[in-house]
Amino acid sequence: MTAPVFLVDTVPAAGGFLLDGPEGRHAVSVKRLRAGEELVLTDGQGRWAECVVAAAEGKDQLTVEVTAVHEDPAPEPRVTVVQALPKGDRGELAVETMTETGVDAIVPWAASRCITQWKGERGLKALGKWRATAREAGKQSRRTRFPEVTDLMTGKQVAALLADADFAAVLHEDRDHPSGALATAELPAKGSVVLVVGPEGGVSPEELALFEEAGAKPYRLGPSVLRTSTAGTAATALVLGRTGRWS
Repeated sequence: MTAPVFLVDTVPAAGGFLLDGPEGRHAVSVKRLRAGEELVLTDGQGRWAECVVAAAEGKDQLTVEVTAVHEDPAPEPRVTVVQALPKGDRGELAVETMTETGVDAIVPWAASRCITQWKGERGLKALGKWRATAREAGKQSRRTRFPEVTDLMTGKQVAALLADADFAAVLHEDRDHPSGALATAELPAKGSVVLVVGPEGGVSPEELALFEEAGAKPYRLGPSVLRTSTAGTAATALVLGRTGRWS
């Protein structure tokens, strides 16, 4: 079992460090770490430190000794999933599983057929939940580089993102579409891959045309139709396996 991961603003250099606040409380009161046990401190941006617990104090303070500091390079190709807003809490489910799988960025998208809408304070609260979910899932899955969750994008903003990608795909349920399967598409070894996941009602013809004009072709995942909350995870896993990131 790998060492548990805790998030810090700045990864400390060699020597002693006091982990307190919410992360310290989780380490002491939930994980119940004790002297001699190992843990990892990370800033969520690729920098991390191997640590050994020196002492636990109270309910929320852990003194650790930093034994080594590392910097993980950003993996390539960078995989971004544009996720249409699902209903209910399925958005957080999608973020959680995509993070555990290894996605690098998640873009909330207000597709025309989305039932859920992010507006005003409610929208800011929902975005905060997605970002908190990515952070917690990143720690749980022992990542040192957490995925970015961007602000909500419109279709035109998504099109601009697709135009800059080295490979862009719209996941489509039509098994007979001439673009074929994502499993056989030619993927880049470096650069950026952007995958678009539509809402439960599908990507509208107008959005599909907009994205195709930006260079994103429709691709199917398989013979069955996946829900919007699972399609991004499946597509991410397929891309990570095919590009060697899981090798």
